[in-house]
Amino acid sequence: MKEAKRIKKGLLGFKSLQVGILLFVVIMLFFFSDSNIMKRIDSDKEIRSLKKQIEFYRKKTEADKAKLHELQSDKENLEKFARENYLMKKENEEVFVIE
Repeated sequence: MKEAKRIKKGLLGFKSLQVGILLFVVIMLFFFSDSNIMKRIDSDKEIRSLKKQIEFYRKKTEADKAKLHELQSDKENLEKFARENYLMKKENEEVFVIE
């Protein structure tokens, strides 16, 4: 009985061996499991990157929709766009490309 009293109680009434095993298991879970901390950090970085890409493409889509509406609504804008981007010209015009 005296020997049983000699075992020191550790944190929250647990024996020091129990606390050690608990710490070991927690460390194993955080660093060596399938959902470890490093994978979590990498996944969070990838999520932030993908959210930035989503926002970029949403803005680009809005700009393209506005440009499409502008081109479909006005024949002069369509003609200007064709001349600038596809080097189209009228029959009596000459085109000079400056780069």
